[in-house]
Amino acid sequence: MADTFAWNWETREKRIPVGDWNSRFEWVEEPYASPDGERVAAIVNSAEGEFNVCVNGKTWENPFEKIWHLRFTADGRLTALVSDTGEWTVAVDGVPWENRFAYVWNPLFSKDGNSIAASFQQDGRYGMVLNDVPWEETYGNLTDPALSPDGNHTAASVQVISTGEVEIHKFQEGTFSAAMDGTAWDRAFVNVWNKAISLNGDLAAEVRLTLYDYTIAVNGVPWEKTFGGVWEPIFSPISGKVIAPVRVKGKWHLAEEGHLMWSTPFDQLWHPLFSPDGNRLAAIVATGFGKWSIAVDNRAWTLIFSDFVTDLTFSPDSRNIAAVVKDNERWGVAVQGAAWKNTFDMVWRPVFSPDGAHVAAKVARGGKYTIALNDRLWPHDCDAAWDPAFSPDGTRLLFRTIEDGVYRRRVIPINDFMR
Repeated sequence: MADTFAWNWETREKRIPVGDWNSRFEWVEEPYASPDGERVAAIVNSAEGEFNVCVNGKTWENPFEKIWHLRFTADGRLTALVSDTGEWTVAVDGVPWENRFAYVWNPLFSKDGNSIAASFQQDGRYGMVLNDVPWEETYGNLTDPALSPDGNHTAASVQVISTGEVEIHKFQEGTFSAAMDGTAWDRAFVNVWNKAISLNGDLAAEVRLTLYDYTIAVNGVPWEKTFGGVWEPIFSPISGKVIAPVRVKGKWHLAEEGHLMWSTPFDQLWHPLFSPDGNRLAAIVATGFGKWSIAVDNRAWTLIFSDFVTDLTFSPDSRNIAAVVKDNERWGVAVQGAAWKNTFDMVWRPVFSPDGAHVAAKVARGGKYTIALNDRLWPHDCDAAWDPAFSPDGTRLLFRTIEDGVYRRRVIPINDFMR
C-alpha cells in the first residue's frame, strides 16, 4: 500500500499542462498519474521507430524502439515494458533492467511497490523475472503468473511434459504443474489455474485431476476431496489454511482444506476476501439467476442486484464492506447491504477512509468523470480521472484529473461534499 503519510496534503491544487503534448509529439498515448498525484506521464512517439515517456512535460533521457504498459508502482516509481535493439525488458524511471528477453509481458507489482515481476520468453522457453532476476529454469508454456503479497516470490502455471499435436492421451494424463520461483511441483495435472502465495511461502492453485474432477493443490499435494469445479484459492491470514469456492451437486460452497465450511449453498460463489484483521470472510454470491449479492460469514445480504457485483472491499478497520454493483444496466455502489441512490455509467473500486466512516469512488456519467463520496457527487466533470485517496486523518481526499488540457492534483476537504 502507498505511504500516504509522506504525501503533500497541504497544497490545495497543483496544475501541469498536458494539452500541448499532442503538438510536441507525433502521438501521445493514455496518461497515468502517480499515486501521490505529483506526476503525470504518457508514452509518446517522437519519430518513426522512436518512443519515449513524457513525465510532467519532460521526456526520459533515452528513447526506445517501442514502449508499452506504462504504470506507476505504489511507491511512485514509473515502469514500462521497453524494446531496444529487438530485445525487451522492464524500465524503471527510464533505466532498463540489465536482463533482456525476446519478449516480456504482464508486469506484476507488490502492494508496497518494492517488487516488480514479469513473464518472459527467451529462445522459445518461458519463465518469470523478479526485480531483474530471472528464473533459472524455463518451460515450454507459462500462464496465470502470480506475485506473493510481500513481493518475495513468483509463481505460474507451467507445462512440464511436452506433447505432440496428436498425443491427446498425454493431455488427459496431465502435462501442467505450478512453479514457485522457477521450481515446478513434482506432480503434473490436466490443468493448473489461478494461484495464491501465503506469507510463509506456500503455494495453492486450482487443479484439474481428470477431465471431470477438480480440486485445490497446496505445494503440489491435492486436497483429498474432488469437486465439479473450483475457483481461486486464498490463504487465511490467521490460520494459514486454504479457502476456496467449490462446486458440489450443481451448487457452490466455500471449503477450507477440502471440507465445506459455509452451510449455505449458492448458485454462484467467488472472489472470497478476508478482512484486514482476518476475522471476517466475505464473498460475491448469486442466490439465483440474476440475483447477485454479497455474503459475509455465511449470511447473504438481503439486497439483490440483477446484473453484477465486483470489487469487493473491506474497510481498513474490518468493520464495513463496499462493492461495485450493476442493476438494470446502471452501475452503483453498495455499502453494508444498502445501495447508493445515485447510479452511473460506470463505477470504479470503492475506497474507504482509514476509520471506515467514508466511502469514495471514481464514477463516469455522460462521457465525463467525477468523484462520489458517501453518495454525494463532487460538482466537477472531468475529461480523465484516477481513483481518489484519503488523507491519513480521513478529513481530505486527493483527486487527480485532466480538464481542458490541464492535469490537476486537488486536495478536497470532505466537508466540501457536505454542503
